[in-house]
Amino acid sequence: MKLLMTKSELEVFLRREFPQSANVLQIVSVDAGRLRTSMAVGWEHTRPGGTVSGPAMFFLADVSVYLTVLAVSGPIASAVTTNCSIDFMRRPSSESLLAETRLLKLGRRIAVADAMIYSDWQGDPVARASLSYALPP
Repeated sequence: MKLLMTKSELEVFLRREFPQSANVLQIVSVDAGRLRTSMAVGWEHTRPGGTVSGPAMFFLADVSVYLTVLAVSGPIASAVTTNCSIDFMRRPSSESLLAETRLLKLGRRIAVADAMIYSDWQGDPVARASLSYALPP
């Protein structure tokens, strides 16, 4: 797959189209079909007992896969999530989350990718997500 958007182009796109996400998520690296992101965990992302909420992990996986799709398809703001399945496997720490995404299929109408979510890049993943995106004609 050819890289159509660089890290800096994705950051500009995110700030312009989704400013509510741009301050929460940082792009660490971009390769064709792969992306790494990080998200600092704040009190708004935690649950009682000091764990990170499922919706916070969904946000990280969803936006990270969206950016992965855009990196190889170009700036398609109207691409939308059509399916997501998440396995929560371990309790994450409440410091930061990191996602490593991989594009599995990029078709004319659909993209499929997975995301592995880590707690501070340490140890085994805390969650795994599989997502599909519909691409507009």
